[in-house]
Amino acid sequence: MEPTVERSNTRPTPLATALQAAQGHSHYLRNLLAARPEITAWLDAHAMQALSVEQMNDFLDSDATPAARPESAVASDDDLRRALRSLRQRVMAALVVRDIGGLATLAEVVESMTVLAEVSTNRALDFHHRQLREQFGEPLDSHGQPQRLLVVGMGKLGGRELNVSSDVDYIFIYPEDGQTGGDGRRIDNYDFFQRLGKRLIATLGELTADGLVFRVDMRLRPNGDSGPLVCSLDSLEHYLITQGREWERYAWIKARVLNQGENLQPEWVSALQNISRPFVFRKYLDFGAINAMRDLHAQIRREVARKDMAEHIKLGPGGIREIEFIAQVFQLIRGGRDPLLQVRPTLQVLAQLAERRLLPPENEHELATAYDFLRRLEHRLQYVNDAQTHRLPSADEERQQIAAAMAFADWSAFLAVLEGHRAIVSRCFEEVFSEPEEGTHPLLGVWEEVVAKDDALERLSSLGFRQPKAILERLHSFRQGSRYVQLPASNRERLDALGPRLIDAAAATKNPDATWLRGLDFLETISKRGAYLALLLQYPQALSHLAELIGSSSWAADYLNRHPILLDELLDSRIFDVKTDWQEFRDELQSRLAQHRDDTEREMDILREVHHAQVLHFLAQDFAGLHSVEHLADRLSQLADIMVQTTLDLCWRLLRNRHPHPEQPPRFAVIAYGKLGGKELGFASDLDLIYLHDDPAEGAGEVYARLGQRLSTWMSSRTSAGMLFEVDLRLRPNGDSGMLVSPISAFRDYQLKNAWAWEHQALTRARFCAGDPVVGEQFEALRIEILRQAREPAKLKEEVLSMRQRMFDEHGSRSEENFDIKHDRGGLIDVEFIVQYLILGHAHAHAELCGNLGNIALLGMAAELGLIPAELADPARDAYREFRRLQHVLRLNADRRARVERASLSRQIAAVKALWEEVFDAA
Repeated sequence: MEPTVERSNTRPTPLATALQAAQGHSHYLRNLLAARPEITAWLDAHAMQALSVEQMNDFLDSDATPAARPESAVASDDDLRRALRSLRQRVMAALVVRDIGGLATLAEVVESMTVLAEVSTNRALDFHHRQLREQFGEPLDSHGQPQRLLVVGMGKLGGRELNVSSDVDYIFIYPEDGQTGGDGRRIDNYDFFQRLGKRLIATLGELTADGLVFRVDMRLRPNGDSGPLVCSLDSLEHYLITQGREWERYAWIKARVLNQGENLQPEWVSALQNISRPFVFRKYLDFGAINAMRDLHAQIRREVARKDMAEHIKLGPGGIREIEFIAQVFQLIRGGRDPLLQVRPTLQVLAQLAERRLLPPENEHELATAYDFLRRLEHRLQYVNDAQTHRLPSADEERQQIAAAMAFADWSAFLAVLEGHRAIVSRCFEEVFSEPEEGTHPLLGVWEEVVAKDDALERLSSLGFRQPKAILERLHSFRQGSRYVQLPASNRERLDALGPRLIDAAAATKNPDATWLRGLDFLETISKRGAYLALLLQYPQALSHLAELIGSSSWAADYLNRHPILLDELLDSRIFDVKTDWQEFRDELQSRLAQHRDDTEREMDILREVHHAQVLHFLAQDFAGLHSVEHLADRLSQLADIMVQTTLDLCWRLLRNRHPHPEQPPRFAVIAYGKLGGKELGFASDLDLIYLHDDPAEGAGEVYARLGQRLSTWMSSRTSAGMLFEVDLRLRPNGDSGMLVSPISAFRDYQLKNAWAWEHQALTRARFCAGDPVVGEQFEALRIEILRQAREPAKLKEEVLSMRQRMFDEHGSRSEENFDIKHDRGGLIDVEFIVQYLILGHAHAHAELCGNLGNIALLGMAAELGLIPAELADPARDAYREFRRLQHVLRLNADRRARVERASLSRQIAAVKALWEEVFDAA
């Protein structure tokens, strides 16, 4: 009889399965567990969950490593080194098991390695600081306070993206020069921190029987290997200002102080950030960074080619470094103006870029997927022998090993996916970093004035320029001008590359001559700003959009000359999105403002920048024929409402504590009159406003007077970013001599007892636009009450006609040939006065006339009510619509008076005059 054999039905645990897979992949892990069997037991207890900072510190504080305890006075250097290396072995073993076993994400792996570096650095830093302090005393600052060495983590360590066999890149900074204190031997602070830095490097980086913790790389410090190991904050600031290079800006993007616990002195961390941030992130849009990053990448590519590193997944084509470059070039360009782009992890930057549409969402997804794939592959290459390698293996067995670890059946299947990711990365990289069009431009000779004059004239004529002689004369004066001659060579080189392209772009517009002259003025404006020149060279579509805008409107050209920073908006894919997501607009505005809370100057600039950018979007859409004048006015009016409300909120935040009840919102309302009140705002319109409040609290009136003054100042002051709005407050009760902010009860009393008829006319298109809605409702109720008063028709007619005559006497043209669209008889004001008269004369019987619906709709309503003949109302409505369109076009071309040939509008003028005669019974 055969003996009975017991068979186990126990299935392998997930940890056992993961451990088996990890040992099959990693020679390093097999050798480690063979030499240190106690680590296997440690894995049983810890490898089923992500490692935490608490677990790492607990291990260093455990009985197994008593010498590593911070409070231990007898700990030796050897004890500390042994403890840190023992921790590193356990962390590495856990990561190999969890990663290869499919239990860990990429985010967990890089975070665990980063935490290991932080814990190890701070343990060693604290240990050696205490050693040196006992020998020499504390290094003191100018106030006699102890200082700590700032250990700045660079690269992947700074970005919390450390790979599993990575070096750690450090820069050592100490706060201030001086000397140590105490009773013993004193040394300079520099000497103290130099010794501390050397000991820290040795503790982590020297190879012992237990291996090492991290290789330490100090080459990113000021002046590299030839510079001092440590430097003071003052020395760092001087270096960055006087010698800092473009590649160092790139390196400092991810810089992060690693100090924790006793090693952390927050005030010095802030001081370091105040020095490094302006060096990395410029206040302006720094498109010159593209060239610098392109040059740096070219150097890397040359090195890759020289060393035959095409299979290098970090530095080779389509590798990890190209993804990082894509993310970081946008940070260098825009991070100074958008603090949310100052984040460090690469994937977070890519997400921010997609959110801002600086990177197409599909590109962001592809790059993020490729980054995850390449970083996981990077770790699997390094797990094999715990080696800092990024090269794909060449031996078949090793290739199959890597393919299996990446969950592929064989090497060819794996390679196909890898090459797909690298191709995508290369394509996205080229889209961002592609070189501007090279070669000699056909019009370069014309620009440089080396072509015979007759030939140049003929060439310009053939391109459609009507006055080529004037073009050449303006070009000559430009190139001989002091501004051009005195430009730095790099700027002049960019300008010379742009000039011929501008001629081409101008020739493609409807008005080449005007476009060229305005474009040259613009180039002159930005000629000292190499970043703007670089933008136009890098993105030809921006130059085309620029030419279209300035060619369509002299107002647009002036606007861009005043605000050249708006060039960046010409790259925004949303510029022609007709539908504006106003909630998204508000959220983005609030997000930007929140980054600069309590910085009044910056808040005022942000309001202007955001407003100017949105106006430019509307301008581009208008020239593309995407809006009617009415729809455009609606959008500009809504934009103004948002800006007024936002400014009011910011001003109140600064004043609320002066109010008797600061916890309450202000009982204050902004009332819009005129074009904003009627939602007929144009690009260059002022804001006619009055301020009301309804607050009985003692002293509230004085607080609101300050609020009104500050609100007006915030909107109308000219800052480095320009002006938000010109504000006109003369429509308030008693005009310039009246109170800036009126109690609503006083406003009511004035309107009922003292207001002129023209002030009631103005009320016909007044509305609440910002502030307390309750006060706004009170105003609207009062407005309707006043408009619905029964008036004596003859007196009303007399007052309206008198005011109309006064306006005509002041502004009318009295020309037989030319017609002032706004002020002349039969123009815009006549239509407005007709509507206002009808409202004031008939609203007591027809409440619907009080609606703030716009003059075109109100004329239609009056006809439906039988107040005017429909056969006269409809032509007048069409005339009003045409007048507004023409006024809009003319004002965009700097014709503030908006005058045209009378004969061209004879039909529209006649239609308005006919209605006027019908309403007022006057010739």
